[in-house]
Amino acid sequence: MLEEAGEVLENMLKASCLPLGFIVFLPAVLLLVAPPLPAADAAHEFTVYRMQQYDLQGQPYGTRNAVLNTEARTIDADVLSRRCVLMRLLDFSYEQYQKALRQSAGAVVIILPRAMAAVPQDVIRQFMETEPEMLAMETVVPVYFAVEDEALLSIYEQTQAASAAQGSASAAEVLLHTATANGFQMVTSGVQSKAVSDWLITSVEGRLTGLGGEDLPTIVIVAHYDAFGVAPWLSHGADSNGSGISVLLELARLFSRLYTYKRTHAAYVTAGREGPRTPPGVTAPRSPRAPGLELSPTQVLHPRDTGSRLGPSGTEWVGPGMPLAPHGARVAPQSVHGAGTGTPCSEGSGLSACGRPAPPRGPGLPSTADTRSPHAARYNLLFFASGGGKFNYQGTKRWLEDNLDHTDSSLLQDNVAFVLCLDTVGRGDSLHLHVSKPPREGTLQHAFLRELETVAAHQFPEVRFSMVHKKINLAEDILAWEHERFAIRRLPAFTLSHLESHRDGQRSSIMDVRSRVDSKTLTRNTRLVAEALTRVIYNLTDKGTPPDMPVFTEQMQIQQEQLDSVMDWLTNQPRAAQLVDKDGTFLSTLEHYLSRYLKEVKQHHIKADKRDPEFVFYDQLKQVMNAYRVKPAIFDLLLAVCIGAYLGMAYTAVQHFDLLYRTVQRLLVKAKAQ
Repeated sequence: MLEEAGEVLENMLKASCLPLGFIVFLPAVLLLVAPPLPAADAAHEFTVYRMQQYDLQGQPYGTRNAVLNTEARTIDADVLSRRCVLMRLLDFSYEQYQKALRQSAGAVVIILPRAMAAVPQDVIRQFMETEPEMLAMETVVPVYFAVEDEALLSIYEQTQAASAAQGSASAAEVLLHTATANGFQMVTSGVQSKAVSDWLITSVEGRLTGLGGEDLPTIVIVAHYDAFGVAPWLSHGADSNGSGISVLLELARLFSRLYTYKRTHAAYVTAGREGPRTPPGVTAPRSPRAPGLELSPTQVLHPRDTGSRLGPSGTEWVGPGMPLAPHGARVAPQSVHGAGTGTPCSEGSGLSACGRPAPPRGPGLPSTADTRSPHAARYNLLFFASGGGKFNYQGTKRWLEDNLDHTDSSLLQDNVAFVLCLDTVGRGDSLHLHVSKPPREGTLQHAFLRELETVAAHQFPEVRFSMVHKKINLAEDILAWEHERFAIRRLPAFTLSHLESHRDGQRSSIMDVRSRVDSKTLTRNTRLVAEALTRVIYNLTDKGTPPDMPVFTEQMQIQQEQLDSVMDWLTNQPRAAQLVDKDGTFLSTLEHYLSRYLKEVKQHHIKADKRDPEFVFYDQLKQVMNAYRVKPAIFDLLLAVCIGAYLGMAYTAVQHFDLLYRTVQRLLVKAKAQ
């Protein structure tokens, strides 16, 4: 029978039945000559960033799974169970997110736009408010974030079209569409996440010592450098707290110039000797008011001050605090005892003969031969860039314990004037000083509060400054502001921020990108803090310096370009605490920067206790996801039915080949006759 079938096929070809032969061989020819599908059409590989997973004080937060291997759907689909739900940020809402979790979705992938700056502000604000709610509960399904590209957008649109077709068509149309449509299988390349053991949180500290050493009161300036958001690899923290650490670094640069300059750090006037001279190679202009750091209407200080320039009334300054009379007669330097204009002396009489400095007053001052300038720095400055700030200020907590409980000599043990914490100061025209206990009048912290109010009112009238009082709630698992860590240890502290509430979503969002920080606002706030600190350190208000007179001008002014460079460096890399390695480039660069301006710069490392860890981090935060183009499971069933039908037809043709043979032969004869 098979021989007869072969004979029939041979006769068909010999009869030059071109259409039939064309139909038989055309599919095979097309399969051979057709170009293959592009790789992106069959599979697409892209990077995804997993939601936070950590434990804090024994409480789990974030997603607990990392493995994903399921079919993609959009939120419009009726059935989401065991499906990977794709959601775009522009269409995202917390209600839809909860809907996917309630329907036992296999995973959630949120697609973010490539340019965050182009996202409408209402969408950004809504997502900022949603992020804390997403992290507040423990999520079993894996949640990922991906940055949009053309291929990923195409996958989303095709999946959305398939999901919409299933919901609007009849049952037969749904069955047909399901059998013929293309789907995407989402698969991650990583393994299940596990806890990271012995992870170190690193902080960096440095100091500037005033005239008098460690016996002086200490002003502590603190800012945490780490960022936080719903996804660690997307947490760049421009405003919170890139702006705070930028201000801290700029203050370190400014006050290092003051603390290394003899007149504003430790100016001595010795009998028969001129004051400190200009450093080699530095020349300052000879003008009635030299540019630089202005301390009073009659005195001008500048780190590049020369040994000789004109005084305010035509007299010549031989050195800082050492004027000469118009005809060369020396006058007693008013910068020594701060009163009067000095008594002129005949030329050659010498300072010891007339115009002798006033005798020293108070403990710790030098003898009559060496008297301290009233413009000397009488406070130590301690700068602390803390780590783990977004995790209940773990770096600050352990640093305080080490300095107060486990160390015999520390600047924090001796005499802390106040602690200034900087957090989120890069936007808006408001500044709030958050305190746990209002400062008492007569204390230095109260003086600093008044200086902030004065500088804001007279030099920056557009700034709305206020003090916000909030008591520490020890029942909360997470403290509101960083200054509360110091207040618990009975150290006077406050936090400066443009946010009125610690619950504002801007403090912990992946939407906090570089474009959200206004460079002019950041520069203005830096200058406001620097002016107020300088007035407190050098007691300028009591010395009669007008409140509207700026301290930092011209060469000593705050450099916006410097702040912009620091902000660009900070926001070009994610700074989540789980990602900042102690041996990484970020900490080494930060330490190097502080070492340029501060003394005794060193790192401070902490790690969680193994028996009762306060914090636990997990890995698998960044993975590669593959989207494979696949047919649905029902397509296999339909294909099996078609193959069975084909085999049945072939079997029937073989079993009744004699009938088939006679039918074909009759048709061929009829065709030849025509």
